[in-house]
Amino acid sequence: MFDCFKREINYLRMSVTDRCNLRCQYCMPEEGIQQIDHHNILSFDEIVAFTRYAVSQGIKKIKLTGGEPLVRKGIIDLVSMIAEIPGIADFGMTTNGILLEKYAQELKAAGLHRVNVSLDSMKPARFKEITRIGNIEDVLKGIQKAIEVGLTPLKINCVICKDENEPDALSVAEYAKKMGIQIRYIPLMDLEKGEFGIVHGGDGGNCVICNRLRLTPTGDIKPCLFSNLAYNIRTLGIEKAFTEAILKKPKSGIINNQNHFYNIGG
Repeated sequence: MFDCFKREINYLRMSVTDRCNLRCQYCMPEEGIQQIDHHNILSFDEIVAFTRYAVSQGIKKIKLTGGEPLVRKGIIDLVSMIAEIPGIADFGMTTNGILLEKYAQELKAAGLHRVNVSLDSMKPARFKEITRIGNIEDVLKGIQKAIEVGLTPLKINCVICKDENEPDALSVAEYAKKMGIQIRYIPLMDLEKGEFGIVHGGDGGNCVICNRLRLTPTGDIKPCLFSNLAYNIRTLGIEKAFTEAILKKPKSGIINNQNHFYNIGG
């Protein structure tokens, strides 16, 4: 399906929870957040029904995000339900990796193709500073396990302040090279200020070729990360919300002061 600017929309990012087991400085306040009430969170059946319709309309790539998707109760069941939908060519998940060692085998068996793992520094103390509570060893064990079970091609997401020659970014790049895995450098962004940039090693942030929609945990379809536009599948129904999001997808992003990275999936 094409939007008004002749961009083919074939990529869907779905945030399945606003909850997270880390408190990364660039994503979430140290004290945590006011969590969404459970009855406002989409059920698995609602997520699957929406995904099935989206795939029927040309979506071929699915990425589960959060918060941290692996803290969503029953996430393996959801992965299995989505994997059964015919027509999905690329089914992935973005995770902070803390629980990946525990769940990698089950995720692969359930039908997940691959994972992106967030990793911003190789220094244990610096990693804990960035995440506030994280242990880098948990992430490294998760990456190793994911590779072993075949959740590949595994990619690392590394947030950078200015450029990829920063000490933390260089240390992550050295690790990625040693492990034979890909790395994506993600510029530090600000939704409310409209500060965003193109992902190095990926397509994110390039409005000219943007091919994605986002689904929030509460059922809003967001046609653009840096926009307040939202079309709720519970309020409008799946078909109307999906169509509106496609037709009203903006040419480029501006600002988004209605969401945060922890509840829109980045």
